[in-house]
Amino acid sequence: MEQISIERAIGQALAEEMRRDARVLLLGEGVATKRPELVAEFGPARVRNTPLAEAIIAGTAVGAAATGLRPVIDLLFAPFLSYAMDALVNSAGKLRHLSGGQFEFPLVAIAMTGAGWGVGSQHNHNLEAWFAHAPGLKVVMPSTPADFKGLLKSAIRDDNPVLYFVDIGLLQQAGEVPAGESLVPLGRAAIARSGRDLSLVSYAKTVPVCLEAAARLAADGIEAEVIDLRSIKPLDLGTVLDSVRRTGRVVVVHEANRSFGVGAELAALVAEHAFDVLKARPLRLGGPDAPAAASIPLEQAYVPSVGAVCEAARSLLRCD
Repeated sequence: MEQISIERAIGQALAEEMRRDARVLLLGEGVATKRPELVAEFGPARVRNTPLAEAIIAGTAVGAAATGLRPVIDLLFAPFLSYAMDALVNSAGKLRHLSGGQFEFPLVAIAMTGAGWGVGSQHNHNLEAWFAHAPGLKVVMPSTPADFKGLLKSAIRDDNPVLYFVDIGLLQQAGEVPAGESLVPLGRAAIARSGRDLSLVSYAKTVPVCLEAAARLAADGIEAEVIDLRSIKPLDLGTVLDSVRRTGRVVVVHEANRSFGVGAELAALVAEHAFDVLKARPLRLGGPDAPAAASIPLEQAYVPSVGAVCEAARSLLRCD
């Protein structure tokens, strides 16, 4: 094990996969400038800065994937993905299906998302639900350095397009990462903390929020289980349902808009598949249906807090 930041874990994953497979290439906005060590090792043909032209970057990646390469593209901030929607959703997400499975489209699109830098709504917009709704695309949003590295390696090896969201507020967080080859499978959640009284289901930056809330609740004798989804699509529904069947209560927590989001899908799935064991209604905590603020204090008020998670948990226990 070594203690490294999420930023460094991403760099390690890229370097290891580029060494392993000569078809892997990295292109995007500032990638060669941000990662000169990759340019030095793999050369400018495989690590390329691009113009600020997201549609062209994504379109180039789709074409590269169709010819047998395994491109990784960095589009910087998640809202910029709106410029790349046609290539990602209408081409990368559909062409394998349209070819009857004859072609593969291995492509990873990296984008930063979430509160933490006060960059304003045109750079901070959590769009994971958009892409989870699009057939053919996979979506991951990890919370720990080990998962960032392991999921990126798995995403690069996957034969389908993967949206890889990096929560800005976590980027410089450090944690233990296993030495050597360590893959995290897409579509497998993790139990970040075990508990018996309720399930807190989350991903990305709100996982540590839920863990802190669980620690506070434990001081009052309430044992909350924390599930880190890691992958939004494919979704590890089995782990979520197993947890809810043990606890009988669930709160889904994410920073993205509460309206029409991942939390709504999970609440519906829990109600469909585990209604008979529920001791209280499923709850969702999420951001408001409004653009994110540029002000740091307002930005922090926008996202679910430890206090809000604790209150939601206690409200479910009062329903008994």
